[in-house]
Amino acid sequence: MKTLSDVKVGEDCRVLKLHGEGPVKRRIMDMGITKGVEIHVRKVAPLGDPMELNIRGYELSVRKGDAQMVEVE
Repeated sequence: MKTLSDVKVGEDCRVLKLHGEGPVKRRIMDMGITKGVEIHVRKVAPLGDPMELNIRGYELSVRKGDAQMVEVE
């Protein structure tokens, strides 16, 4: 299983499934990360946390813990 945190800088991916439960999953979905959406990884901070993504035409910073809950292809 490949997660969003495994995607390298400059690569694109598509969301397959969201893991997690309740408010955590809802927060990820509220940020625009839903099944089938295309994500481009723009850059990653020097220590790997957070990641900067291009999604749905805007830039989004996501913590590595949240990125590990997003399964991608």
